[in-house]
Amino acid sequence: MDPEDRRSLYRTAVTLAATGVVLFIATLISVVQADGLSAADVPVRDWLLTLRSDTLTAVMIFLAIVFGPIALPIIVLVVNVAWGFLAKHAWRPILLAGAMLTGVIVSQIILHIVRRSRPPVEQMLFGIDHTFSFPSGHVLGACDFLLVGTFLIFSRRKNSRAAVFGFIGAGVGIVLAALSRLYLGYHWLSDTLASLSLSLVILGAVIALDTWRTARIPGERITGELSTAETPND
Repeated sequence: MDPEDRRSLYRTAVTLAATGVVLFIATLISVVQADGLSAADVPVRDWLLTLRSDTLTAVMIFLAIVFGPIALPIIVLVVNVAWGFLAKHAWRPILLAGAMLTGVIVSQIILHIVRRSRPPVEQMLFGIDHTFSFPSGHVLGACDFLLVGTFLIFSRRKNSRAAVFGFIGAGVGIVLAALSRLYLGYHWLSDTLASLSLSLVILGAVIALDTWRTARIPGERITGELSTAETPND
């Protein structure tokens, strides 16, 4: 690619990571001090309580299952295996799996450091959960899968319009995943914001690593079995 395009990818990676760090710190401070961004937690919860219905509850439970700790890992495994076979390489599937695993590890560490309580159990609609609330593992998993997956797919394509629609679709999926956790009574709004911020950091790291590993500019030495046809003298 052109040198400026590669520099743009690195700038994007740094910007995303920095934005994620700042947003996470702001959210964490607001949760610890019970003000700022977390001031919207109770009003948003009370508003969602007024929207509850049998049909909407069924939809939200379906979304919670899809982005849950059982279904989502299976989806990721199937996608990675199929992707590896169809693309005949393991790099992007490994990046996606690594991003998902990183999100799980980071969320578990933060959960046990912050130790934030969930909303009242009597408001939970899909079983009782006494684990900690901050950040939301469901939302972090959805963010990592959709954002990182979208980047890895569309970064190899020249059609910028398709990439825009891809990220719009990812954004819609993230909003639905967050809404399902809030609607069903398992998380506060600030929990989902923290998950999104962590995912931005992970996405930035993936972009930087993928660019360093795969992006080359004219004049650079290219090695590897699949590159010999383009650089026969290497």
